[in-house]
Amino acid sequence: MISNSGRLSGMLLFIVGEMPLLTFAANAVRIAPVPRDPLELVSGPVEVANTPASREAALQLLSRARQSFALRSSGQGFDLKVSFMADSGGQTNYDGAWQMEDLFAPKLGHRWTAAAASGFTITGLATGGKIYGEGTASAVPLRLLEARGMLFDPIQSTAMANRGSIRTSTASFRGATVTCVLLSGSRNAVNPSLGRGWEEGEECIDPQSGLLQVHSEVPGHYAVYEYSNAPQFAGHVMPRSVTLTEAGRTVSKVSVESLRGLTAPDANLFVPTEAMKAGEPATAMTSARKIVRVQGQGPLAGAATMRAVCVYGIVTATGQLVEAHSLQPSDPNSQAAVDDAKAIDFSPTIPAGAPPRQHFVFVIEKFVGQE
Repeated sequence: MISNSGRLSGMLLFIVGEMPLLTFAANAVRIAPVPRDPLELVSGPVEVANTPASREAALQLLSRARQSFALRSSGQGFDLKVSFMADSGGQTNYDGAWQMEDLFAPKLGHRWTAAAASGFTITGLATGGKIYGEGTASAVPLRLLEARGMLFDPIQSTAMANRGSIRTSTASFRGATVTCVLLSGSRNAVNPSLGRGWEEGEECIDPQSGLLQVHSEVPGHYAVYEYSNAPQFAGHVMPRSVTLTEAGRTVSKVSVESLRGLTAPDANLFVPTEAMKAGEPATAMTSARKIVRVQGQGPLAGAATMRAVCVYGIVTATGQLVEAHSLQPSDPNSQAAVDDAKAIDFSPTIPAGAPPRQHFVFVIEKFVGQE
C-alpha cells in the first residue's frame, strides 16, 4: 500500500531518455508551440530570472505559496476531510465519487484513508518512523494520488527549483494580475521567447495573497484553485476546491469539506494492525519525473517541425507504467506517443534492495517531420 509521508508531486526529476539519432541543419528544426488553452496563462513575453535578485524573488514567491499546503509543518494535530469526483472517461481507474480523510497527531503519527464508490479502499499509516498500509490493491489509482498531490504538495521545493532555469511572466486570471513562474530542470534549457516551453512546469500565484491559482506540470494538465470561504488552520490557507482539467476537459473536482484541529486524537487509530505488520512493506510515493523522447527519421533535409505530445501515468513499484494517457488527444501523434511510453521499461531505474515506491511520470514525446 501507499504512504504519502514523503513527497507527492512537487519535486521533479528530469530524465532524458534514449533518442533516435537525427541529423539537422543549423536552425532547421521548428518546435510547435504549446497548444492554446484557457488555463495556459503564459502566452506573451517571458523574462529569464538570470540574476541572484530575480531568482530570489521568484523562489520567495514559490516558497510562500508552498507553505500554505504544508499543514504538518505547524506541529499541530488536524483532521482534514475531502471528497472528489473523478471523471476520466475510462482513461484512468476508479471513476466516480471518492471520500478521503487525513488525521495528524504530532506525537502519534499520520493516518489517512480513502474509499471510492466503485470499490477501492486504502488505509495508510506513518508512525514510529515506519510506514504501513492495507487496502484493495498494491498500486494506488492515479486520480487518488493526484488529488493528494494537489492538496499537500503541488509546488516543488525552492532547492529543487533553484537547480534549473527560472522564467517569469505576468498574466490576468479571474480579473486579477498573477505572477507565473516557469521552471525547467536545467539552467541550460532552450525555451521560446514567447510563451511556455514544453518541458516547463508552470505555477501562477497571486502576488498579493501569496496563494497558488493555477498549477501545471506539463501543457494540457491544469489544476485551478478556488479559495472562496477557504479553510484555514494554524496560519495555513487551504483551497476550498481544486478543479483538474486535461485538454480542456474537467477530469476531477476536489473539495475540502472540513479542516479542524485535532486536540484529543484516538491513539488506537495510529497503531498498525496485525495485518499491516504482516503484510508487504508499504509503497512510498516518490518524486514525479519528466522524460523527454524524440521520435523521427534522419537525416532531414530542409526545414523540419517538432511536435510534442505529453503522456501522463503512474510507474508502479514493479516498474510498470499504468493508467497512461495522452494530454493532447487531438494531436495526430497522440496514440503513437502513448504506445511508445507504454513500451518503456522502467524497472532499471529501481535501485536493488530499495523499498517499494510509486511515482507520477510525464513522458514528453517529440515527433520530428518535414514541414
